[in-house]
Amino acid sequence: MPQQKKMSERIYRDPVHNIIRLRTDTAEGELMVRLIDTAEFQRLRRIKQLGLGLYTYQGAEHSRFTHSLGALHLMTRVLDRLGENYQIAEEDRAAARAAALLHDVGHGSFSHVMEKVLGFHHETMTARAVSSPETEIGQVLGSYCDELPGRVASIIAGTFRPAALAQLVSSQLDVDRMDYLLRDSLMTGAKYGLYDLEWIVNALQIDEEGDRIYVAARGVFAVEEYLQARYYMFRQVYFHRTLRSAEAVLRSALRRALKLLQGGQTIWYAPGTAFEKVLRGNPLTLMEHLEIDDSDVIFHLKQWQRADDPVLSDLSLRFVGRRLFKAIDLDMPQSERAEFIPEARELVARAGYEPDYYFIEDHACDVPYYNYYTAEGAEPKTRIYVEDGYAHPRIREISEVSEAVRGLQRGYQLHRVCFPSEVKDEVYKLYHGVAPAKALESAG
Repeated sequence: MPQQKKMSERIYRDPVHNIIRLRTDTAEGELMVRLIDTAEFQRLRRIKQLGLGLYTYQGAEHSRFTHSLGALHLMTRVLDRLGENYQIAEEDRAAARAAALLHDVGHGSFSHVMEKVLGFHHETMTARAVSSPETEIGQVLGSYCDELPGRVASIIAGTFRPAALAQLVSSQLDVDRMDYLLRDSLMTGAKYGLYDLEWIVNALQIDEEGDRIYVAARGVFAVEEYLQARYYMFRQVYFHRTLRSAEAVLRSALRRALKLLQGGQTIWYAPGTAFEKVLRGNPLTLMEHLEIDDSDVIFHLKQWQRADDPVLSDLSLRFVGRRLFKAIDLDMPQSERAEFIPEARELVARAGYEPDYYFIEDHACDVPYYNYYTAEGAEPKTRIYVEDGYAHPRIREISEVSEAVRGLQRGYQLHRVCFPSEVKDEVYKLYHGVAPAKALESAG
């Protein structure tokens, strides 16, 4: 009896997908493994997927590395499924899988937190990283095919054709969101992000005439569940007041350090590093951007606990020791809100805290990329299309078909303020009249 040849593969054990298998006996499979082994992709092990989510959910220690492997796994499954009914060119398949794997390599420290402080967009940095001959990623992609770096970059930028494949990487129904909802739900312990992944993968189709992804009629209920999961994860996890308070403290500390150094004052920093350039307000090269991760920020905050500047020292102590700001949602008419905010800010100032760093307004629109579904916008990738009907089906935007989705589109407004716990009684009284502070604390 002839001996069966054993398939060459690399295996990752994953908490969401159980076993992720990567074949290494094909050129495409070897490409994926080589990309995973690059320094730029390995850096994602040192960037938290949920930023400061672990300050609220202690199990949320997962990284962008694990999420990106999950996105690759889902892309492989979706392409295998679509390939049963549609012709997908080998070079397009390789580009789509690589883009799913690499879609987060441009992220800064603590995921989205640093983007707001430094004013960059991680997708732009990702496109630069995959296109550059300086990066290991760019070199590996180029060694597979001269055109592959540009093709992967165009998928990430949303300009790739066929557009249907690009939508699997970045759209309202893509492998990125499919993975992070399940992963964030599992790792936080919050059950809001669960949905029927298997049925969505089974129901995905390509509208070849319209060059777009859509979901067959049998999968509409599964997509409704997916969108509801996104909505509740947005409200209950990504906008959790403690998580957002931790981000407010971190941003205040970084803004204070930037102001001190740029004002000519002396604070400690690791000389000759990319993070020194960040603090001095100097632009980073691509390779310097890809050098920084969460550990650089934490290391400096630990040193700044002993800073001569009392504001920087105090903010750093609060962050490292998890003594975060209190936060209250401004559940009041707009006219009362306009009166409350300056009065509360003045209370913080009278207590001896600089309001620019210790009184932070938090708006729902401040969170990029994490949002509920809306059909607004002209770009096809801002919409989810489904098959309506069985006898004479036609492809329609999902809110035209689903009353449940139309309800989600009414939106969610959030406006809260964060401030030191030392002044909570005064702020609570201002906000809630003479009601005891514990009533608000229990609500939070």
